[in-house]
Amino acid sequence: MHINKLKPFFNLLSGRPLMAVYEINLSCNSQCAYCDLPLNQGRYELSRQQIKTIFTDLYKEGLRYIFLQGGEPTLRKDLPEVLADLYEIGFDLTLITNGTRLKQELIQSIKKFNTSISISLDTLDKERYRRIRGANQLNLVLAGIDRLQDYPHPKYITCIVSELNRDDVMDVVRFSRERGFIPVVGAYHWDIERYGKIDNELQYQKQVIAGVFQQVLNSNLVPRGYFRNYLKDNINWLNGHALPACDAGKYSIAIDASGNVAPCLALKHTGNLLESSLSEILSNFDKSAIKSCSDNSSCNMMCSRVVGSNLRQPVSAFITPSTLPATID
Repeated sequence: MHINKLKPFFNLLSGRPLMAVYEINLSCNSQCAYCDLPLNQGRYELSRQQIKTIFTDLYKEGLRYIFLQGGEPTLRKDLPEVLADLYEIGFDLTLITNGTRLKQELIQSIKKFNTSISISLDTLDKERYRRIRGANQLNLVLAGIDRLQDYPHPKYITCIVSELNRDDVMDVVRFSRERGFIPVVGAYHWDIERYGKIDNELQYQKQVIAGVFQQVLNSNLVPRGYFRNYLKDNINWLNGHALPACDAGKYSIAIDASGNVAPCLALKHTGNLLESSLSEILSNFDKSAIKSCSDNSSCNMMCSRVVGSNLRQPVSAFITPSTLPATID
């Protein structure tokens, strides 16, 4: 068997990355109240050829899954071409988008590359959407969701719970299920290392928000398996309980638009893939900083926990659906 096929299994056994969150661009058409990711701060965007070269090497190192985000990734003009390159290399792709630019032409392009789509949607109320997202774009998002009605690959709607939208969460979950999307519910986190903008209007009392997650869990609208376990993790964290260690720097890494690598989006970069090998960069990770962050947050970035969580609960991983039927006429 070719070594590239065996490498992911070696990575699982040795605790090396299988997954990368890749910030493909630096621009965004939203100004989300909870987002503090640095844009256009002395960095540049990798070219299509640089992306292809870097990720070809990462595939050889055993990485198999990429979460592409931004900024807003659909603002990158060569996004379909980059997706085509990554798909040809062999990656399993998920596009994380605010959903404002999902025109039919783009959807048809990315559909060819077996790309999962995750749309961020925190409320169905236009005014609260504007206050959370910093832009009056809800109608654009809903139109994009409608265009994905027959999309054949996994599709998700991710709702981040804050004080501002806590009464809207069940409506978003029902809306997701009605349209065949898997609802993913996470908690707003603030002031976690370099991730999580502090916004007084979004901050909440943990016990109150734990009740929201419990309501979602009790509804059984989130399908069984990993995503329901993720709800339980959030409830445990909000109630002050410790969680198992996350995978940051172990099974997952974060790569910014310039090729800089960090254990996750919250932690500092330790090297650039244009200058150093992945092994060199991994050796420079601050493991104490990773542990400290993991011990203090359930983290709404599931990528930093998904591999380890599924390894610990293989039965749940096995029964987790990848698609759901729509329930509207």
